[in-house]
Amino acid sequence: MNLLCLSSITGLALLTNLVQAQPQAWPQWRGADASGHAHPGNFPKHWALGKNILWKASLPGRGHSSAVHENGLIWITTAMETPASAEEREERLKDNGGLATVNVLSEVSLRALRIDPQSGEILLNLEIIRKKQPQWVHNLNSYASPSPLIEDGRVYLHFGAYGNACLDAQSGKLLWKNNQPELWVMHENGPGSSPILWENLMIFHLDGSDRQSVVALFKDTGEIAWQTKRSGEMRENPQFQKSYSTPIIHTMNQKPVLVSCGADWVYGYNPRTGEELWKLKYGILGFSNVSRPIAGHDMFYLSTCFMKAEIHAYRYEGLDTPELVWKMTKGAPKMPSPLLVGKQLYVMNDGGILTCVDARTGELHWRERIGGEFSSSPTFANGLLYFSDREGKTIVIKPGKELKVIAENQIDGTAHMASITPYQHSFLLRSEKGLYRIGESKE
Repeated sequence: MNLLCLSSITGLALLTNLVQAQPQAWPQWRGADASGHAHPGNFPKHWALGKNILWKASLPGRGHSSAVHENGLIWITTAMETPASAEEREERLKDNGGLATVNVLSEVSLRALRIDPQSGEILLNLEIIRKKQPQWVHNLNSYASPSPLIEDGRVYLHFGAYGNACLDAQSGKLLWKNNQPELWVMHENGPGSSPILWENLMIFHLDGSDRQSVVALFKDTGEIAWQTKRSGEMRENPQFQKSYSTPIIHTMNQKPVLVSCGADWVYGYNPRTGEELWKLKYGILGFSNVSRPIAGHDMFYLSTCFMKAEIHAYRYEGLDTPELVWKMTKGAPKMPSPLLVGKQLYVMNDGGILTCVDARTGELHWRERIGGEFSSSPTFANGLLYFSDREGKTIVIKPGKELKVIAENQIDGTAHMASITPYQHSFLLRSEKGLYRIGESKE
């Protein structure tokens, strides 16, 4: 072997090792491809308070967003809340019939936090937006529920109707902010939909009880690129017109399609222009959508959410308009998103019932009551399925046509609404007021 060949092989090996050593970015909610699949790695299977907890960061305020990271930079959002007085609360809730299951504030400070990956120290705590008398939010939601995005050294923030912003990921310098009147809606239960990045655009839903649209901003400037009003007849009650789902972009018949769940309808849009390509009616009361669609096997899958949750599977290959192939009418979630692993689709509903079906046919493999209450979406890592409930317990399951529980891991019992974020060979797991980094301890 000549020296040139040896040098080339050595250089290739070094480059390969360098690439493998770099942390895999998790730029948006549910990862780069929105599948919930982590990069290959030796992720922990077992943890508890005092075991495999690398650090815990006490987060100021309250929020349900998931952390995002790129090149060792970790960002998350939170909201500092100033409660309204009893008198103000009573007066403002006259507009919604006095609903008791909501939080009412006199003021909110919406913030972005940069976290040190080695220690959990908060390196930056930046106020992005301050709002007096903000809309109320449901007790199961927060003012910082949409997850941020990170890409090419920039952090993109979305706080629903309150506005959007872009920061330099290293310094935190504000690059742009957008809270134009065209982007205001009445969420009723608070913001929930997370944005996505695609090409030169930042895309998100604004499905309120008063107005419903899909919006794209130019990610370099924050200016509106397009805004498309939802079409199709909806129910007269404004409460049945709102939605909180996050879209996906999937290649269908060699073209990119924005698959977007709104109230009553799932839509397909051209992500470059916002042109509506098709829409399909659920046929049941489908509103307040939270679950994110997922795609595979030339199909996409979604939950219709409230009032009667069902899983619908649509085939699109060779079709101008997708068609319904099968649906699951029992055990469907209102909030957690489905998880596709190989030929199996896994669905955890809000009440702790886990279902495994054949993704292509809908054939039931098994359905078991796991227990607990679930809001977060599951993650596939290290060949295993991770499901985290609202009380801080994560159930680890081996995928397959039979249920096999590997571990049950409990940390604190505060509200856990955020989905797991894989980071290197560890997990970033958020409670309502804290962020844990969980990994195999070297001790």
